[in-house]
Formats: sequence, C-alpha cells, structure tokens
Amino acid sequence: MLQAAQAAAGAQQYPAGALYVVATPIGNLADLSLRAIHVLSLVDAVACEDTRHSASLLRHLGVDKPLLAVHEHNEREAAGEVLARLARGERVAYVSDAGTPAVSDPGAALVAAVTAAGRRCLPLPGASAALAAMCVAGDVVGQGFVFVGFLPAKGGERTQALEAVAARAETQVLFEAPHRIEALLRGLAEHCPQRRVTVCRELTKQFEAVDTRFAVELPGWLAEDANRSRGEFVLVLHALAPADEPGGADAHDKTLRVLMAELPLKQAVALAAELTGAPRNALYARALVLKAQAGD
Repeated sequence: MLQAAQAAAGAQQYPAGALYVVATPIGNLADLSLRAIHVLSLVDAVACEDTRHSASLLRHLGVDKPLLAVHEHNEREAAGEVLARLARGERVAYVSDAGTPAVSDPGAALVAAVTAAGRRCLPLPGASAALAAMCVAGDVVGQGFVFVGFLPAKGGERTQALEAVAARAETQVLFEAPHRIEALLRGLAEHCPQRRVTVCRELTKQFEAVDTRFAVELPGWLAEDANRSRGEFVLVLHALAPADEPGGADAHDKTLRVLMAELPLKQAVALAAELTGAPRNALYARALVLKAQAGD
C-alpha cells in the first residue's frame, strides 16, 4: 500500500514546515486517497482529534508516527506545539476522526493559528459526508447548498434553529445523531411537511441506506423499522421550487419587471433579493421566465 502511494504521489512537492490537512474515510477505509497515505507516511507527526482512533488508522496503513492530541477542547492551546514543530521545519498532518477536518469537526482554529504564523496549510481532499449525501439526493431544484451540520442539542435554541432551517428555500445539509433523529424528523414534518428530504444513514458503511420522502412521511417511515434509527445520519433538505415558496412563483413579478426594465438581469435579481428577502436563485429562475415571456 505504501509503495503504491509513493509511486502515485511521491513526485509532488511536499514543503517542509507546513501543515497538511488530510481528509480521512467516513466509514470505508478504501476511500482514503493514495496521496493521503503518502503524506501520512511522510510527515514527522500527526495531529489528530482522537489519538486512539488515528492510531488504529495508521496501524492499518503500516505507518508509525508521533501523535498529537488536537481536539475541540484543547485546539487553540495544542496549536502551540504544532507551530513549534513547523518552526523546526517539520511537516505535520492533521486528521479528524472521519471526513474532512474543520467541516463539523475540529481543525479550523489550528488552521487559523498556522496561517496567522505565516506557515502554509495544504489541503488533501477526500471523503465528506455532506458531499456524499448531496450526490445521491437528486435535488434538481437546488444550486449549491447551505451546510448546517448539527442543530443545537436542546431547548429554545434548537427550536429556533429548526424554524430557521424550515424557512430557508435553499438546499441544506444537516447532521444528526441516532438518539435525536426521531425528534428531528418530527420537527421537519411539523415545520415543512411538503419539503422533500433525503435521509442518509451510515454512509459508505456496510448498512448504508438512502431514502428520499416528503418530510410529513418521515416519522411514520422511521417507526416502521427499528434499524432505521441506528447509525450516523446526514439529511439533505431539498430546495424549494419557486412555485412552492410563500406567495407562489409570481409573488415578486411586479418588482422583477420594474427592475428588469432598467437594469441588467443579474443586477435586477440581486436588487430584488435585497428588497423582498426572497432567495436569489428562485428570483433568477423566475426572471428568466419573465424575460422569455417578454420576448414572445
């Protein structure tokens, strides 16, 4: 494995005194890139969210490196040791337990500290639960997505966050733990019953499952099979089509027509979004319809 990684990625430049931010598998070890394997074998130390978890990964690769604990509770303090190593010209990798660091995982504070010190941070892309879910959601309306991650665990903050999610028209990606998935699906069914939701469970693992339904159907669907509550969850809340938004597809036609008569299309849409608060993507799609109608 190490020889194959060296052959595939060894010719690239790997500057000393730099932090390498390495994405690791979210479940399937075969998803680790050859370049990531090569870098983990090359660096002088590996900073990690959980030393026990990362030690197991490195053993699987046949790599033995010093491990530095850099997690959500000590990230800013632990950055000092990483910076000291970089100042000595060492290469340091950073990995979180699964997926891409600093995306709902520790890493952002470490990267900020390294960058502020004038040191390089090099990304090694790889597995991402958010992108894995997006590519199987089939959301044909959305353009891009908003990454929400985990909602607050309880109380008024969670309710407010859920209401905000339901009110947004854009595609959104949420993470959820198994002991809270039932409550989240009930909340989505209550706040946006006719919104399509893709529920992904145990992505890339043996019992991976993906199901897309209207939110109102989800609590009953979950209750049908106890296995559906097990594992780690990624949810894609599909974007609202213009016709599904409050007021319907033509709610802002008058504003768009007035602005389009005086401004280029993109400027008209941008200003309409500011004036109405409606999603820019939805307004742009409607503006294209109005432009086509005006040309008939």
